[in-house]
Amino acid sequence: MARPSEEDGFSEGEDKALLLDAESGHRGIQIARKWRKRLLRPAVIRIIGELCGEFIGTFFLVLIVITVNTTDVVLGADVGLWQVAVVSGLGVGLSIYSTSHFSNSHFNPAVTIAFALVRWRAFSWKKIVPYVVVQIFAGFLSGSMLYAMYWNAIALYEKNNNITRGSDASVSSAMIFGEYFPNPGFNVFQNETTDAVSAAKAMAIEAWATGILVFMIFSFSDPNNSSVGSKKSKVAIPVLIGLTVAVLISLYAPLTQAGMNPARDFGPRLFAAAAGWGRIAIPGPGNGFWVYIVGPLIGGPIGGAMYDWVVAWLILQQPKDERKSI
Repeated sequence: MARPSEEDGFSEGEDKALLLDAESGHRGIQIARKWRKRLLRPAVIRIIGELCGEFIGTFFLVLIVITVNTTDVVLGADVGLWQVAVVSGLGVGLSIYSTSHFSNSHFNPAVTIAFALVRWRAFSWKKIVPYVVVQIFAGFLSGSMLYAMYWNAIALYEKNNNITRGSDASVSSAMIFGEYFPNPGFNVFQNETTDAVSAAKAMAIEAWATGILVFMIFSFSDPNNSSVGSKKSKVAIPVLIGLTVAVLISLYAPLTQAGMNPARDFGPRLFAAAAGWGRIAIPGPGNGFWVYIVGPLIGGPIGGAMYDWVVAWLILQQPKDERKSI
């Protein structure tokens, strides 16, 4: 680099200042290049892609589930629990199909933690925090998107039913965002307190249902499962997971609304708390919002462990030619 001189119209002090600026700029360029190399490393690109997939998949999954709840509760557009369950299951399957080629498609903190604890060789525990944060954030944005589209319908529903948002009665409209026990949408539980389904029972139901869901996910993703292990049959896995969700909703939604996913419950619930439902959203009637976090986080890893450490282990003890196949 040519050195500025007095002949160029620069004094000695200006000369030194220019050199310092040049050196600082050069160091800045070096630092920028170093960070660019770090950020563009394959491992970093991979985790960014995974997190993008988690965000997109969780956003669409939660949006579909809470929107079909809204059309059922607020508009009466869906007839019967099975319609809600099927649409929710299809939402799960479509979300997996749309992101599985660049992410792990967990969309659920319970699934993420189960993989980190049980299949730690394939999924590092270091990914738990970023995955869960992205999932919860996506759920929150799903709640805000739902409200942006249906706020007038929700307000009209509350007006027609004499519901003051934030009051105890507003659980009937808050249930489109988060889950409640007992399910306020069923006549048998109307005007009942949470004693009809205790917090302990609700947590056990959520743990049980999530355990079944994660057990099925681990089974479907097991390469030794001959029914879905081939390349051609793997295309059916998202459908099977979605059907599992639909069945579990049909079985347990009458009691707890069948959350099975802290991102699906807590993300929209956070938005509901900020949108006027307040204490009805968090902590909820009987301070029970924790049920939909603790239950799935207990049940998910247990379901995954039951498959990998018991069922899959027993299968591997058999000679290959003796293993049953469909």
